[in-house]
Amino acid sequence: MPWAFLLWCLSGVQLAFPGPFHFQQPGNESREAAAGHSEKLFQRFVVKYNRSYSAGSLQFIHKYHVFQQNVQRHETMNLFSSNFWNESGSAVYGINQFSDMSPEVFRATYLGSRSVQLPKYTLFSKNAKKLPLPPKFDWRDKNVVTPVRNQESCGGCWAFSVVESIESSCAIKGRQLELLSAQEVIDCSYRDAGCKGGSPINALIWLNQSKAKLVKESVYPFNAKTGLCRYFSRSALGVSITGFKAYSFRYNEDVMMEKLLEWGPLVAVVDAVSWQDYLGGIIQHHCSQGQSNHAVVITGYDATGDTPYWIVRNSWGTKWGVDGYVYIKMGKNVCGIADSVAVAFV
Repeated sequence: MPWAFLLWCLSGVQLAFPGPFHFQQPGNESREAAAGHSEKLFQRFVVKYNRSYSAGSLQFIHKYHVFQQNVQRHETMNLFSSNFWNESGSAVYGINQFSDMSPEVFRATYLGSRSVQLPKYTLFSKNAKKLPLPPKFDWRDKNVVTPVRNQESCGGCWAFSVVESIESSCAIKGRQLELLSAQEVIDCSYRDAGCKGGSPINALIWLNQSKAKLVKESVYPFNAKTGLCRYFSRSALGVSITGFKAYSFRYNEDVMMEKLLEWGPLVAVVDAVSWQDYLGGIIQHHCSQGQSNHAVVITGYDATGDTPYWIVRNSWGTKWGVDGYVYIKMGKNVCGIADSVAVAFV
């Protein structure tokens, strides 16, 4: 069992958060949890997230028990962040839409990406001049990133990440920014298992070999389940990729910054087990390298503060994290952020 997962299992809610981040503070909810008012806290959770548990039912009792355990974990994780590491901008963990799910159910439902071992990126010329990088960059500022989606109960993060990267690649090339169909990839990428999981690399191989055209989401909408592949004629309007690249940038995140600016938003496969509880701040611990299980898109970075971080787009809706995004510390391959990185070209 990886040390990070063991620590996560032991793992709560810090009352204050340093740094220039904008996310929902735990506030009164945290204080009530610390005071042991977990029943009131759970009742608020049920109302806020529109749960339909009948008071006193076996389901209510089970979910309440799971909720209590999760709140205890939040508190422990925050204590480690604030008391042991005491690092600038540390992540805050607390109550969100996943707080009535056991870690096992969460992993089975949302963490559906499979990792593929990739070649390490190497510079083709050791004498190549490195261009100066801006201290802060985000592709969202260029209006080439579509809104955050919600994969719901479908383990299709691998498909969403690939499609979202392609959407941005098209916009960077001057095409109209529009939502493309993740459902098409979920249904048609034969190397993968649809909503039961898959690999961004396998999806890119399928797109590249088949020259399949990604149609608009409005034409092939997401329905949170695996279906039969709908084929479109070669004359259909859509986007096909011309190729892709996939590398490991472990121990080379400075080069990864360069490629983010050169290539556009990057697909990454990470360990997101502890993200179940994430509210905001910079994740610096509580996750492992080499335990990849979730696919995301890196849209930018910020190296202006004490703790530089990657700006990472998730697919769990805008109510999760920082408006659907998560911040990951740069330079230490936190959560395996640099282990498996890919981009498609259009």
